[in-house]
Amino acid sequence: MKYRSLALFSTLVLGAGLAACSSGGSSDDAGTGRTALDVWLMRDSVSAGFQQEFETGFEKAHPEIDLKIQIQEWEGIGEKVTAALASNDAPDVIEVGNTQVAQYAQSGGLTDFSDRVDELGGGAWLKGLAEPGAYEGKQYGIPYYAANRVVIHRTDLFEKAGVDPASIRTRDQWIAATRKLDAGGTQGIYLPGQNWYVLSGFVWDEGGDLAVKSGGGWKGGLDSPEALRAMDFYQRLQALGKGPKDSDESQPPQAEVMAKGQVAQIIAVPGGAKVIEEKNPELKGKLGFFPIPGKTADRPGAVFTGGSDLVVPAVAAHQEEAFTLIRELTGDAWQKKLAVAMSYVPNKTTLADAVAGDPGTAAMAAGAVNGHATPNTPQWAAVEAKNPVKEYMTAVLTGEDPASGAAKASRTITDTLNSDS
Repeated sequence: MKYRSLALFSTLVLGAGLAACSSGGSSDDAGTGRTALDVWLMRDSVSAGFQQEFETGFEKAHPEIDLKIQIQEWEGIGEKVTAALASNDAPDVIEVGNTQVAQYAQSGGLTDFSDRVDELGGGAWLKGLAEPGAYEGKQYGIPYYAANRVVIHRTDLFEKAGVDPASIRTRDQWIAATRKLDAGGTQGIYLPGQNWYVLSGFVWDEGGDLAVKSGGGWKGGLDSPEALRAMDFYQRLQALGKGPKDSDESQPPQAEVMAKGQVAQIIAVPGGAKVIEEKNPELKGKLGFFPIPGKTADRPGAVFTGGSDLVVPAVAAHQEEAFTLIRELTGDAWQKKLAVAMSYVPNKTTLADAVAGDPGTAAMAAGAVNGHATPNTPQWAAVEAKNPVKEYMTAVLTGEDPASGAAKASRTITDTLNSDS
């Protein structure tokens, strides 16, 4: 999933020193004896300051490599990467959305790193980055950084209602707290009817999935008992607010809704708090964060992990140097620096302490241990284009029988995932 599809990370602003470049290709620097390593990173992946610090540190540690980072735009990147993988002039390392790896790996255009996972510390990788980085049992994508949703709440409204956010560890406690907020005249939560990423988390919590492999193909999973229980919980939580039943978190932008009124909670990435404060400066200092609660107190709620992996084209000219770059950028030292600089979740569960000083990112990191990704198939993009999950959610929230609605949506997912188109 493209990282910015999580939305509301607009507070991550690049300096003017980052210039987009549309060309690829690596070469040896004539007369210097150094290897020119061509790397594509995505817009907003790093700040100008971090980019400069990393380039300096990397080239000092590896003087034989001349690092050439080019910033790419998300718009149209899929076609550009596909063309690069099929060319003889591909960059050496490319940042891709974690759920995009399968579509690139399917063509055979990526280098397989399965035999080097242990060297990269893969045992501690976030599942939501590592699992979609693998395809048909081979590891092509190396986890780079992550982000996920948390609960953003109004600390003043919680205090007024006598609700301690630290006491909300389970779904049942969350429902009880939200009802208490409602009883005090506050809108307990704003949850639009089509926030399917949130529903996905509840499905995973219940032990289900959006789709599962069945025989030689895929089968939609929304009609499983687990997924139906998840939809029931979503329906109960959504009913405690006044969110629209027929739109998602972007229509209207939920951060702007929270900024306007007495909304106590939204489910969003922490960057949404900055948007809320920009729209309503009176709320500055009145926003807090906690992980989405789980079914039991010992584990946070499941979340969709957005973020990026690093891949190497099979045709890249400098395979070993590319691995050196990946080993450094995804290694513990630079991951800690990147997490602090950009408010990201590091790529390993063992590095969560690096963001302990940032309440929003710390809440993300706590939830990231139960992170998941969408079904790992190149055809999932076609499912999202149709998005029968959203249609199903609205149908249930407006009165349709959940079982029949889930069966219909699951059939659409099954047919789409098993299509050759």
